[in-house]
Amino acid sequence: MSVTHPQGFSATGLAIGLKSSGNADLALVQNLGPSTAAAVVFTSNRAKANPIIWSQQVIADGVVSAIVLNSGGANCYTGSRGFQVTHATAEAVAAKLSVSAGDVLVCSTGLIGDQLPLDKLLTGIHAATLSVEGGADAALAIMTTDSRPKTAIVDRDGWSLGGMAKGAGMLAPGLATMLVVITTDANLPSAALDAALREATRVSFDRLDSDGCMSTNDQVSLLASGASGIAPTQAEFTAAVIEICRNLALQLQGDAEGASHDITIETVGARSEDDAVEVGRSVARNNLFKAAVFGNDPNWGRVLAAVGTTQAEFDPYDIDVSINGVMVCRSGEPGESRDLIDLTPRAVHVLIDLKVADATATVLTNDLTHDYVHENSAYAS
Repeated sequence: MSVTHPQGFSATGLAIGLKSSGNADLALVQNLGPSTAAAVVFTSNRAKANPIIWSQQVIADGVVSAIVLNSGGANCYTGSRGFQVTHATAEAVAAKLSVSAGDVLVCSTGLIGDQLPLDKLLTGIHAATLSVEGGADAALAIMTTDSRPKTAIVDRDGWSLGGMAKGAGMLAPGLATMLVVITTDANLPSAALDAALREATRVSFDRLDSDGCMSTNDQVSLLASGASGIAPTQAEFTAAVIEICRNLALQLQGDAEGASHDITIETVGARSEDDAVEVGRSVARNNLFKAAVFGNDPNWGRVLAAVGTTQAEFDPYDIDVSINGVMVCRSGEPGESRDLIDLTPRAVHVLIDLKVADATATVLTNDLTHDYVHENSAYAS
């Protein structure tokens, strides 16, 4: 049931004609309370879509009653008319659900530069019927190039979280990844939600760097109904939010456009976590390395070349690199034979030991394939 798994939420997903495929393209999620506390993390891209600009205003008071999401159009670089469409969409949801428009988050995903048809949005919202069984339909409706919906639940003693996500391309976030909605029936204030969400996105979605391209529409929203009546500790709640975010991030990685390998880059022995992240992200964004993995070639030299472009502290001639458990580089020199590495399975694990201190970080990425190029060259056709 994804976002309707926790108590106090209803949802729906329906087709309103935004997609030429005729598939579902409008989702609504309502927080039935008694609490309407919320937190949101947005893309750090300076080029922001109209729904991001609207939602940043909505979340200022930490109160959200509902969220409406459409696929089939990003509503980005659509000028004042595009912002008016976002505003009118929130007003329509507010009228439908008897809430304030200022408490309605709006999310859009799809092609940049196309105007969304307001008449279809208004007609669809008016016709929507939300229910506690509607979570699965909502997860379907937010998909664009996704091959499958991404949902997850986390159960704790008397309270839970539910989540849905979409994303298959432009997975190189700054604080968020594509569109994600997480719900919980825990009873916590917005400040506690915000702290947990920011810590969770930092170590999950922000470590997913599939193709080096940041979206204009990325948004991760966390809504709390308080319906369980239980207030977990901050540490307990943060751990649960991290768990569901990591689950969804792995699903996003596994459905990345055209990818044939899911690559986990684990950096250890770093002076700081920031150093470890910088090293992992540099390798994750190295097209030569990603192309080598696509060709099942364990070319560890490309790993070291990528590490060497960073400002992290390390001795470039005292680094170990292992690929799928085989240490092919030992102290900056050839280690075991690369012939011992089998890259035919989808999962690839790269371990980089900087041998400086004890900080670690893991970054997720994918290989660079012919299918990725084809899908994105034909994206608007």
